[in-house]
Amino acid sequence: MRTVKAKTIVTKNKSNAWFGSEYTMNIYRGCCHGCIYCDSRSSCYRIDNFDEVTAKEDALRIIRNDLQKRRKIGIVATGSMSDPYNPFEEQELLTHNALKLLHAAGFGVTIATKSPLITRDIPVLSDIKKTAPVLAKITITAADDELCSKLEPNAPPSSARFKAVNDLSSSGIFCGILLMPVLPFVTDSEDNILRIVEEAALAGARFIYPSFGVTLRENQRDYFYKQLDSLLPDVKRRYIAAFGDKYVCTSPQAGALWKTFKAACDARGILYKMPDIISAYTSGYQKAQMSLF
Repeated sequence: MRTVKAKTIVTKNKSNAWFGSEYTMNIYRGCCHGCIYCDSRSSCYRIDNFDEVTAKEDALRIIRNDLQKRRKIGIVATGSMSDPYNPFEEQELLTHNALKLLHAAGFGVTIATKSPLITRDIPVLSDIKKTAPVLAKITITAADDELCSKLEPNAPPSSARFKAVNDLSSSGIFCGILLMPVLPFVTDSEDNILRIVEEAALAGARFIYPSFGVTLRENQRDYFYKQLDSLLPDVKRRYIAAFGDKYVCTSPQAGALWKTFKAACDARGILYKMPDIISAYTSGYQKAQMSLF
C-alpha cells in the first residue's frame, strides 16, 4: 500500500456536536467503495485519485504522540473522510492498532463505516467500553441489496451491514445506523425508509440518524451525475430541474418521510435525535472518569 506523509492525525474538533466527539482521526485517505454520491470527492478536500486508498506514513507513532499531547481525554471520531475498515485494513491493522492506542490512553471512540470488518474489533471495542464511551455507526442507504450495489458498487451489501449491527449490538456495543444520504428520486421512498427501520430494529440497532437529502458540490456533482447517466437514466434531469447548482439537495418528500420515519422509530424504541443518542451512549462515563482522575 502506498503511503502519504502526515504531521498529525488526531485533530481537535471545533465542537462536539457530531455524536459527542472532541477529536477526529483519519488514518487512510481515499476510498475504494465507489459510492456514487460521496462528498469526500469534492474538490475542497484536495484528494487526488480518490478511488485509491493510501495510508498515512508512520500513522501509529503519530497517533500515539498526538494522544500524549492532548490535555483533555475525550472521544475520537474516525471514518469521516475515508472508511477505517476498507479492504486493506484486514491486513494493515492500522485501525485495529489505533483503537488499542486509544484504549491505552483512556480515550473513547465513535466509528463510521460500511464494512462488517468492524466486528473483528469487538474485543478491543469492548475493552474501550469498560472505561470510555464507544459508538458504532453503520451507514446504510438502501434496504435492497440490488439497489445498494448500484449506489455503492464496491461496498459490502446492506444485508451484511445489518448483520454487523446485530453482531455489535449482541456484544454490548452501542450501535446504530447512519441513514445518509437519502437520495432524492432514488432512495427517498416510504418503502425504503420503513424497511431500513424494520431491519434495524430486528438487528438490535439503538439509533438511526437520518438526512433526507444529499449535498453536491464541485467535482462530486460531476461524478454523481455521470454515474446517474449510466445507472438511472432520467434521474440527472430531475436533479437539475429540482436543484440547479444548490449545495444542499433536500428530498421533496422530506417532510412526509420524517413523519413516517419518526413514527416507525418511536414504535420500536429507536433513538433518532442527536442529543438523545449522545446522552444514551455516554451515560455514566463522565462521573466514572472524574472519579478515576
